[in-house]
Amino acid sequence: MPLSATPPRALPPNFSQPEFRKALGMFATGVTIVTARSGDGTLIGLTANSFNSVSLAPPLVLWSLSRAAGSLAAFSTGSHYAINILSADQQDLARQFSHRGIDRFAGVRFTPGTGGAPLLEGAAATFECFNRSRYEEGDHVIFVGEVERCAHRAGASPLLYHGGKFYAEHPL
Repeated sequence: MPLSATPPRALPPNFSQPEFRKALGMFATGVTIVTARSGDGTLIGLTANSFNSVSLAPPLVLWSLSRAAGSLAAFSTGSHYAINILSADQQDLARQFSHRGIDRFAGVRFTPGTGGAPLLEGAAATFECFNRSRYEEGDHVIFVGEVERCAHRAGASPLLYHGGKFYAEHPL
């Protein structure tokens, strides 16, 4: 009878969570606001920089959300959401959508996209996504969206995030 091999496992980390967070912060990213409309019509939105492309055919993108987020149930059960890539002049909007306990959509101009997900006016690009799949990993849920529509503003400068700070100017 053959011996069963024990699958390899990762070594325990040799760093603290704050050290890990600081190291991750050295990766410059764009800034997005992910939006949706819940089943009862409530608008949902949050600032996220965990956005990435997955596939061109079919067109897939991903983003992740903390399992502790109050909006997790709405994003998990909804059929559609939109990912709005912010332009350089939307830093205030990024901050507004990162605050808790406020009406994040107060004063925000948008048009309804697929499934009612808000498309934010002035965004550098938008992706209207079917909520294709979700994967629970660690303390987050990874959402994979199948892009049904996308648009971009030619020449728009992106809002960047690096080392815990927003940047609206970047060398080319």
